[in-house]
Amino acid sequence: MRDAASILHVDLDAFFASVEQLADPSLRGRPVIVGGLGPRGVVAAASYEAREFGVHSAMPMMRARRACPNGVYLAPRFDAYQDASRAVMTIMRSYTPLVEPISLDEAFLDVQGARRLHGTGPVVAQRIRDQVRADTGLTASVGVASTKLLAKLASDLSKPDGLLVVEPGTELEFLHPLDVRRLWGVGPATQKRLARLGVRTVGDLAAQPEETLVATLGNSQGHHLHALAWNRDDRPVVPDHEVKSIGHEETFPVDVHEREALGHEISRLADKVGARLRAAGRAARTVQLKARYADFRTVTRSRTLDAPTDLGAELAAVARELLDKVAVEQGIRLLGVSGQQLVPTGEAGEQTSLFGSPAGSLESAAGPSESPGPAPESMSPAARAKRAAVERSMDAVREKFGPGAVGPAGPRSLGNKPGGPRR
Repeated sequence: MRDAASILHVDLDAFFASVEQLADPSLRGRPVIVGGLGPRGVVAAASYEAREFGVHSAMPMMRARRACPNGVYLAPRFDAYQDASRAVMTIMRSYTPLVEPISLDEAFLDVQGARRLHGTGPVVAQRIRDQVRADTGLTASVGVASTKLLAKLASDLSKPDGLLVVEPGTELEFLHPLDVRRLWGVGPATQKRLARLGVRTVGDLAAQPEETLVATLGNSQGHHLHALAWNRDDRPVVPDHEVKSIGHEETFPVDVHEREALGHEISRLADKVGARLRAAGRAARTVQLKARYADFRTVTRSRTLDAPTDLGAELAAVARELLDKVAVEQGIRLLGVSGQQLVPTGEAGEQTSLFGSPAGSLESAAGPSESPGPAPESMSPAARAKRAAVERSMDAVREKFGPGAVGPAGPRSLGNKPGGPRR
């Protein structure tokens, strides 16, 4: 463990809702809830004004509307959130290259090597908070400690718009009075088992013999929680934490039983995944299809490709083949497509079709409203090159006019679309 508090956890406050309040000043001070707007939608983020009504993330949107009938309900705009996230991450990296993004709105930093240039951990934390507010209008809560565990706990406890430092030598004094549910790995089931041992706080957990925890929770979790209870956390900050998958899923307003309709949805989902892969400079070696039934049973099917791809048309063709292996007669509630086993586009070699044919040059482009086209196994190299140019043209149109400006041809989406009604 370090002899100085130099691990930072920076967490943007009510991020999605805050971005919306900045974009529309009339929303400031009002309860703003972002998420799926359909009857099966889920809250993705709630402003602090909305939280006063008991609204929180992961709550069903129908419950949120009952709890806060006068709230402003918005569909998410992920492009806007990504832009704001990039701006904040750039600020963090101006202080240290050791920045490990965890999600769009939070990251760990190791500033031990920046003390001579920028000051101590608490000084850097305050400077980051000030600069984020000045440059973006967003507020950030920051925890500063000697371990990732304590930095994360400290940022949670400092919300909203706060800074909390756990000074070296005070770690257990800070940690042990906390509710045991604050530890990573303690969910409802684990909490019940710990409660039978009389464990309510982290200190109670630390007082348990390690062998008792292993006997109660199993070998891996027992050792893990015993270590955390004593702040034994030697995980380093890993810069540029690599994204393992890129996907998109939607919940339908009503269960869908028709395979053809689900095929159209796959085209739309895969188009979004392809665009995100290209924006991230990644290509996927594996395509996964996810389907959830009305009873919340979830199945996944996946296929590894002969060569990585970042084209929505190719992702869609494989996902539709995977759909053929899924029973849909009882109705599908949620459908998702993701690209996995990602590789940098530049390291994937000459782009090939899924079955090994060279793609050729990207000289010609068709209109952006063109349909997804044939399955990849039937694409000639020239056809694939044309399709690649089409999808990049679509990227350019979206960049200029917004994410809903263009998409694959087909019936209107059945899901909760970000580009749909926003209030």
